[in-house]
Amino acid sequence: MLEPISATTFLAVLGGTSLLAIAARRFRAPAALPTLESWALADRRFGTTVTWFLLGGSIYTAYTFAAVPGFVYGVGALGFFAVPYTVIVYPLAFVLLPRLWSMARRHGYITVADFVRGRYGSPALALVIAITGVLATMPYIALQLIGIRSVLTAGGLYPRGILGDLTLVAVFAVLAVATYRHGLRAPAVISLMKGAAIFGSILAVTLLVLDRLGGPGPMFARAEQALAGMTSAQASLTLDSSQFLVYATLALGSAMALLLYPHILTVTFAASSADTLRRATVILPSWTGVLALFATLGVAALAVGVQAPPGNGEAAVPLLIKELMPAALSGAVFGALTVGALVPAAVMSVAVATLFVRNIYVECFHPTATPKHQTRIAQMVSLTAKLGAVVFVFGLRDQDAINLQLLGGVWILQTFPAVAIGAFTRRLHPQALLAGWAVGMVAGTLAVVYSGFSSLVPVGLGGEGFQLYPAVLALVLNLVVVIGLTPICDRLSVRHPERPTPVPPEAGTVV
Repeated sequence: MLEPISATTFLAVLGGTSLLAIAARRFRAPAALPTLESWALADRRFGTTVTWFLLGGSIYTAYTFAAVPGFVYGVGALGFFAVPYTVIVYPLAFVLLPRLWSMARRHGYITVADFVRGRYGSPALALVIAITGVLATMPYIALQLIGIRSVLTAGGLYPRGILGDLTLVAVFAVLAVATYRHGLRAPAVISLMKGAAIFGSILAVTLLVLDRLGGPGPMFARAEQALAGMTSAQASLTLDSSQFLVYATLALGSAMALLLYPHILTVTFAASSADTLRRATVILPSWTGVLALFATLGVAALAVGVQAPPGNGEAAVPLLIKELMPAALSGAVFGALTVGALVPAAVMSVAVATLFVRNIYVECFHPTATPKHQTRIAQMVSLTAKLGAVVFVFGLRDQDAINLQLLGGVWILQTFPAVAIGAFTRRLHPQALLAGWAVGMVAGTLAVVYSGFSSLVPVGLGGEGFQLYPAVLALVLNLVVVIGLTPICDRLSVRHPERPTPVPPEAGTVV
């Protein structure tokens, strides 16, 4: 049953967000006619503050803030892997993202596939990078809707039946229209609201939880007792030595994959300078602190005795908030978590649309498309991506989106040699990179499918059995193929051009 006070504060947060989205047209509006670069990258004019909010808002999704504590609630210490993974990712980002930005700015690249084509002179390699990015990101958009629905259902703010579905569609529709009209500017404006709401909410919830439970010591003690009564033998707040390799591969593989997603690189290319990215990256760990507090709420849910539905651990924190917080504050927190899903969903739809238009539609179907035509098609694709996410969420099980997202993480990591390594060296041959990508995609997909869509796969080595994150296993095979085939390809074929082959920039691009 809907709580009127909670629903009122929830709608107030969403209403303020909607007004910001509508006002996005006034945020660094372009003086000239819109181009794909202007729509997708906001003319590369975002400063440190906006870049920090937008990067943080794109990396940390509402599903992350529900799923990570839900994982902790279900298995204990292993669920905290997301915290070191986001610690690992920022040194990588500090080195990689400014490098990619500099080359993108110099040559007028709009997408990561533009960079790959210019770097290696290989349209085929650029095409598979674009396809991989689209396939890996689409389930991610659907996952944002699932995150919103899970939070609101657990919080008692999701009406039963068709009314609840229409409410979810209405929330997403405002975002879809704003993104269609204003491109990346819409989520950039909303990200300011998300940052303030998420930071304020987690501090309030944490202080209240610690006060109710008598501090962190009693909270962890009671949570350990609760985990001891669970059926899982690995459920514990102490990490067993047998889990060290699992923990390490999950953290490292997730960190390496994160920076390769199209929505992260879209935000990267929208920054005003390489130094802007460096400054933003230096202060991004503050978002990791927020994630750590959310993960700790999974411990608090155990300590309080929250009973999440079987197989739905992400409901633990919303149920905790509903139980402990006053109705007005709980509605505001649920509103903040909903806004937390809108920002990454919008950026992802922009990134997918731009990749499709720039590197699939133009390259394969309409090479003479004008900048205006490309922009119009990208706007339509962004709407289609969101519509597809809605259909997916209502037509299939939540677990299907989660399974596809797991595959997406495996797939996107297979672009690491071409993108991340390729940013610093051109010694790898494009044909070898294509072969390595194919091997990694096939091996990773089979490993996930045959493990029953588990994030861990068993590996035997020297008579010993281990469990690894399948994306890391697939990447190792990928790199072995790339490194082994590069000298052979060099001998058998003409070496790829020593200088990049820049993708022609759109009108108005500074090169």
